[in-house]
Amino acid sequence: MAPRYCIGIDLGTTNSVLAFASLDESEAMIGVLPIPQVTAPGSVEARLSLPSFWYLPQAMDSSFLVPGFRGQQGVVGEYARNIAAEQPERVVIAAKSWLCHAGIDRQSPILPWQSDADLDLVSPVAASAAILEHLIDAWTARFPNDPFSEQQVVLTVPASFDAAARELTRKAALSVGFPESFLFLEEPQAALYNWVHAHGKHWRRDLQLGDVLLVVDVGGGTTDLTLVRVESEGGDLVLHRLAVGNHLLVGGDNMDLALAHVASELFADKGGKLNPWQAMSLWHACRAAKETLLGSSGPETHPLTVLGRGSRLIGGTITATLERQAVEEVLVDGFFPRASRESRPRESSTSGFHEFGLPFASDTAITRHLAAFLQDNVESEGNANAGIENGTHRITHLLLNGGVFNATVFRDRLLEVLASWQPGKPTPILLGGIEDLDQAVACGAAYYGWARLHGGVRIRGGTARSYYIGIETAGPSVPGLPRPLQALCVVAQGTEEGTEHDVSSRPIGLKVGQRSRFRFFSSNVRQGDRPGTVLKSWDEHELQETSPLEVQFSAEGSDPIIPVRFHSRITELGVFELYCRSTTSNEHWKLELNVRE
Repeated sequence: MAPRYCIGIDLGTTNSVLAFASLDESEAMIGVLPIPQVTAPGSVEARLSLPSFWYLPQAMDSSFLVPGFRGQQGVVGEYARNIAAEQPERVVIAAKSWLCHAGIDRQSPILPWQSDADLDLVSPVAASAAILEHLIDAWTARFPNDPFSEQQVVLTVPASFDAAARELTRKAALSVGFPESFLFLEEPQAALYNWVHAHGKHWRRDLQLGDVLLVVDVGGGTTDLTLVRVESEGGDLVLHRLAVGNHLLVGGDNMDLALAHVASELFADKGGKLNPWQAMSLWHACRAAKETLLGSSGPETHPLTVLGRGSRLIGGTITATLERQAVEEVLVDGFFPRASRESRPRESSTSGFHEFGLPFASDTAITRHLAAFLQDNVESEGNANAGIENGTHRITHLLLNGGVFNATVFRDRLLEVLASWQPGKPTPILLGGIEDLDQAVACGAAYYGWARLHGGVRIRGGTARSYYIGIETAGPSVPGLPRPLQALCVVAQGTEEGTEHDVSSRPIGLKVGQRSRFRFFSSNVRQGDRPGTVLKSWDEHELQETSPLEVQFSAEGSDPIIPVRFHSRITELGVFELYCRSTTSNEHWKLELNVRE
C-alpha cells in the first residue's frame, strides 16, 4: 500500500520530536505528535518532545511502563531526564554524540559512561534504538491503522555525520521497525525546509538571487554550520548548499557544564565540597537552571540543590543560588565571544594522558569555529559567485536553529559578531517566523517528505563531503617506517543521492584470501576533487580519517593480488557503498563499512 503519511523525526542529543504530514493533502499541513511518557512513577503524560534520556532502574515494574509500549529494559523521556540529577550513574545521555565517536566501538555496551552502578551497560546504537522505538510506539498508539513501517519516514542527522555514523544510525532505526526505504536529511537543511514551509511561496520575496544564507544550528550536544546560496535554475530561484562544517561537540551540554563549574565555586565558598556523584548531579540540575533563567520571562535568580547520598542524604544536601546576569555573562562570553573574522579555534595545552570520553571541542567559542568555517570555504571555493567580498563570505541572511537560540542574548551576540565581520555592509537579516525552534527540524523533515511527492523547493547540494580511500604505494620497505599513502577520491562533494559512477583510475592491486583493510578519509573543504583524483600529500585540516572499510576477499583463482577498479554509489539513504571490480574477470566485491573499531 502507498504510504498515507510522511513522518519526520529529529533524533536529538537532548530532545527528540516526531512530526507528520498527510500525503493525501494538496497542501502540507504539519502536525507534531504528542508523545506519551513516564513523568513520575505511575504517571504517564503526553509531551510534544521526548527527552533523549534512558533511565536503567534497578528493577522494572509497572510504574515505569507506558501501556502498550515495548520498553521493558528502561525508561525513556521526561522522568529519565529528571532522575538523572539524582541517579546519574543509571541514566544514558548524549547517545547521539557517542554514536559519531569514531574512537570507540559504538556497538559495545559502554553506557552510562563511567557508571559504577550494578547494571547491564548498553551501546550507543542500542540507546539510540530505544529512543526511536519509543517514538514508533507513540505513532502506533495514535495511528493504529497506519503502521509506521508502511509510511514515508525521514530521519534527520547532523550535516557533519560521517558515513560510519550514518550507517550506525541506520542500523539502530532498522532494528526497531523503520521501513527499509526511509530517508536521511541533514538537520540544517531540515530547519531551512521548515522556514520555507512557514513562508510558503513568499520565501522568494525574502531571499533574492545571489543571497548567501548561513544556518547555525546549536543543539544540546553539537553545533552544525551550513552555507546555502540562492541560485537560478530554469528561470526559477533554487537553494544550493555550498558547504557544511566539521562535527563540533559543543552545545547546550557544554553550557550546563560551565554553569556547574560556576555553581561548584559557590558551594566551595560555603564550605561545601562536591563528591563525583554530586558533581554529575549538579550538571543535570544546571540544565534546568539555564532553561529557566534564560527564558523570555525568566527570574533574576534560581536556586540549586544537590542532595547528599546514602546515610548523609539530608545532612549532605547543599544549596546555592544562580543569578541571571552572571549566567548570561558566563555563557555569552564563553560560547559567543566577540572575535575577528580571521580568528580560529584555540588549541588548548593538554597533558599527554587523557581520560577517555567524548571528544568535545577544546575551544567552546562557537564564533571562532564559525570564523574558521567561513575562511576554509573561501579558500577552497575561490571567488565563484558566492557573495565573497574582501576575503570572506558576505552573509546576507541568518537562520538560527536549536534550543540554545530560544534565549535572545545568544541571537543578539551572534548578529553583532557577524555584522563586525562585514564592515560597511548591512547586518545579516535574521530569518524569523519560526514558532518553536525545538520542533523546527522534525517539521522540516516532514515537509521535505511531502514536497518530494507534491513538488516544491528542493535544496541542492548532494553529499556534504568528498570521500577517499587510502592506497599504499609500491616501493622498497624501510625499517620502522610505513609505506607512503596516497588518497584516491571515490565520491565528489555534492554527489546526489541515488547516483553511482565508475571511478577513473589506473588498476589498483587488491589482496585476496585474507581480510583486507581500506583506510577511509573525508573532506568538506576540497570541493574541486573529482572521482579519480589522487592526493599524494595532505594535512589534517584538508582530510579527516574516519572509520576504515573492511572486507574478506575471496576469488576463484589463486593469484593473491587482483587488479581492480572502483565503482561508487550513494544510495537514496545517503549511505556510501564502494565496489571493487576485477579488470581481468567478471568478479566484483562490495566494500563493507567497518563500524566495530
